[in-house]
Amino acid sequence: MKLRYTLIVFFTLKNTAIFPQNNSYKADSVAIENLNKSAYDIRLTDPNKSIILGQNALIIASKKGYQKEIAESLRMIGIGHYNLNQNDSALIRYDKSLSIFKQLNDIEGQARVYNNIGNLYREINYAEGLRYFQISLKLALKAKMEDLIGGTYLNIGIIYHRKDQHNEAIANFNKSLQIFTKLKIVTGQILCLQNKGVVYKALNQIQEAEKLLIEAKKKAKENKLNKVVASVNLTLTSIYIDSKQLQKAEYAIKEGIKYSKLAKNNKLERDFVWRFYELENHRKNYKSALVYFAQVYAIDSADFDNAKSEQIKLLQEQSKFIQKEKENQLIIERQKKNKILLIASIIVCTLAFILIFLLFQTVKKKAKTNKQLKILNEEISLQKETLNKVNQNLERIIDERTKDLRIKNRKLSEYSSHLSHQIRGPIATMKGLMILEKEKLIDDKEFIEEVGKCVNEIDDRIININDVLHNLSASGLIPKVVDKESKS
Repeated sequence: MKLRYTLIVFFTLKNTAIFPQNNSYKADSVAIENLNKSAYDIRLTDPNKSIILGQNALIIASKKGYQKEIAESLRMIGIGHYNLNQNDSALIRYDKSLSIFKQLNDIEGQARVYNNIGNLYREINYAEGLRYFQISLKLALKAKMEDLIGGTYLNIGIIYHRKDQHNEAIANFNKSLQIFTKLKIVTGQILCLQNKGVVYKALNQIQEAEKLLIEAKKKAKENKLNKVVASVNLTLTSIYIDSKQLQKAEYAIKEGIKYSKLAKNNKLERDFVWRFYELENHRKNYKSALVYFAQVYAIDSADFDNAKSEQIKLLQEQSKFIQKEKENQLIIERQKKNKILLIASIIVCTLAFILIFLLFQTVKKKAKTNKQLKILNEEISLQKETLNKVNQNLERIIDERTKDLRIKNRKLSEYSSHLSHQIRGPIATMKGLMILEKEKLIDDKEFIEEVGKCVNEIDDRIININDVLHNLSASGLIPKVVDKESKS
């Protein structure tokens, strides 16, 4: 056995040294994981070896600065100390491990450590143990850690058994067994069978209890779970003594002492010595019983001192642990506040940036608009100048047209003033001729000639007026002299 685990450590360390540099983290991580897995697998077989493997894993993780691996290695060392009944040493490691897992915000790691701490209090402070198991179960359910959920149900069941709440204990053991069977975790199944057997014994269902315990012992031997074999034998011894099967009881005690020594568990050894006392007392072999009683008394005296010392150490470590938890809680709260402040600062900065961007865009847009307005104003000014020129042109044209109209008006005025003089004369002549004709004072031929002259004169004057009106350069309506003789 020693050679096997020495080789595991040697080849693990060797492999970590020869991996290429670019794969160093992966190689180291695998090596540490293998060491911790081996430490966990032999926790019930050889706790001292479990501690050594955990320490080797811790050395590698510490050199590389892998925080998660450091925390897990500390947890493995703590489990080893717990199985050696060194609860104060276990709590120190659990405390350090939990602090690192909290810093990493590793829910799975925290859940496992809380379960381990619950195990420390499981036998001495049921309420405290149950509190830690419930914290562990809550985290395990959140992280969907089925193996830990099964283990936590198992531990909660053990506490209910200690509190004589056997139905609740059986219910939790069944939940645990169902999960371990599904996951094919043999050690978990064995522990469930063992604890169910203990509960059925307490319920005085001896046949069912013996059946479960024998099955658990058989599987524990197959898997070299020394502590479990010893624990099962302790319960079987009690059953056999109560049922007067003293030969079976003696065999179970001897086998139990053997496996207790393999597991290096002094407490179990002491319990088997006490069972020897009970056995010899039932056989009425009082001399041998007295010898075993004296051994138990001596062990109890030493154990009492050790237990007191252990209890004081555990209380001290518990006080430190609680204080550390409070400090960690304060740190977490402070980190939450800092996170909120950081988020608020980021939001404010983002809003400020958006505001500045919007202002910049507004100023840019305004500048662009002003530029467009300036260009538009220039265009309007140009159009205004063009319009002014057009207006001036129109005014000039209007002036010219007005001038023509003024001239025409003047000429019309002249026409109107001369019309009576130039036209009335011939008309008056014609009127006189008409009177002469009426009175028969002029013959017809002469009358016709004279009327013709008048008509020609009127025609000439009208032609003259039209010529003047259409000739703007003419100064006025100056009638031509009509030669009456020529007309005649």
